[in-house]
Amino acid sequence: MARTDPKPADELTSLTQFLDSHRAIFVNKAAGLDAEQLAARPIPSSAMTLGGMIKHLAVVEDSWFQDDLLANGLGEPWASAPWDDDRDWEWHSAVHDTPDELLALYDEACARSRAAVDSLGGNLDHLSAAVDERTGGHYSLRWILLHMIEETAQHNGHADLMREAIDGGTGG
Repeated sequence: MARTDPKPADELTSLTQFLDSHRAIFVNKAAGLDAEQLAARPIPSSAMTLGGMIKHLAVVEDSWFQDDLLANGLGEPWASAPWDDDRDWEWHSAVHDTPDELLALYDEACARSRAAVDSLGGNLDHLSAAVDERTGGHYSLRWILLHMIEETAQHNGHADLMREAIDGGTGG
């Protein structure tokens, strides 16, 4: 997938287009791999797999947009996950999910995130329900969108290296 075209757009459109571009790039990195390939650890890591990364990005989407921004809490499978027993549950449990389940989980989380942004009428200055534990301040929608671009782009780099190690491709 090509990067976002440079064209005049308002700030909200630019931010959401860049985030959607990185989301699509990430999905392309994992597309076409089977369960064994998604569970592979082709790089030195105690938990990092492409399947785990898909599930991680899904929970990050829900955490920031549903829980922190809107205070809706986390739905399933996150609500009943044993986070107290395993802080990296999403990374470890992904081996039990099929590729279709993992990609659907991510797609559904991204759709909820888009709906959350839409529900705020595009107000980038809207403040989150959650408070930053370090500063005591709230996050703006603008900050959350920028952070999600950062998070997804970072994992795109990981996914690119992992995909190449798995099958010699880059997945898009």
